[in-house]
Amino acid sequence: MPTYTQPVSIGAPGFDTPVIVRRFHEARRSEDLVVLQGFHALKHALRFGASIELVACSDTAELARLGEGLAPDLIERMQALAVVLPAEAFKRLGPYIPHTGVVSIARRVATDPLAMLAAEGQAPLVLLEDPRHFGNLGAVIRVAAAAEAAGVLTTGRQDPWDPVAVRGSAGLHFALPVARVENLPETDRPLLALDPEGEELRPEAVPPRALLAFGTERDGLSARLLERADARLRLPMRAGVSSLNLATSVAAVLYSLRLGQS
Repeated sequence: MPTYTQPVSIGAPGFDTPVIVRRFHEARRSEDLVVLQGFHALKHALRFGASIELVACSDTAELARLGEGLAPDLIERMQALAVVLPAEAFKRLGPYIPHTGVVSIARRVATDPLAMLAAEGQAPLVLLEDPRHFGNLGAVIRVAAAAEAAGVLTTGRQDPWDPVAVRGSAGLHFALPVARVENLPETDRPLLALDPEGEELRPEAVPPRALLAFGTERDGLSARLLERADARLRLPMRAGVSSLNLATSVAAVLYSLRLGQS
């Protein structure tokens, strides 16, 4: 039975629709692979050096149209990787079928959390304590990549490389380090906790290499992490507004720092 460990193209030897469908199901269970849902996820993955195993599409003409309009620098690579599946087979690739008709398999990037924490760059590192919502997690990674954060580190049980999170990041998991630990280890980075009871955020007062900790929207940060924090900061908000969406909070903080320290 053929399997695919290298990119394949239309008409490749051993091309077989059931095998392709099964490979996508296997990738969803793999700790080494991730399913990229949609054109934008594939675009960003390729742009930031991802190892793409397979691209499945429902219509090569639509893939070409999207590529020419949104990623002309990548269209030839996309077409070289693509296999076309019949409509019914394409629907069996997973629980979510993107309207762009493009689903891909990429190899995850293994990142050492301790190396992330020890990195010498000046950019802040985002810490999400026990995030619950994969869409929000992915949106945080997307904005962290755009704001040139040093990476995104999560704690808790959720896999930050879940396909729903990668869809939320539009494939920008490949643009910066992303990793998970059960609990935050010791670190020499200044730990700054975002907390409604903290002092108002002043970008000029945030030290280099800060570890910016964000909690869940319902419960915030744990008492244990708040006790470890070197400082507690809050975003200024209108009276009566109790909280912001997690990704919105991360975006506001990162861009406050980016603009305030430029």
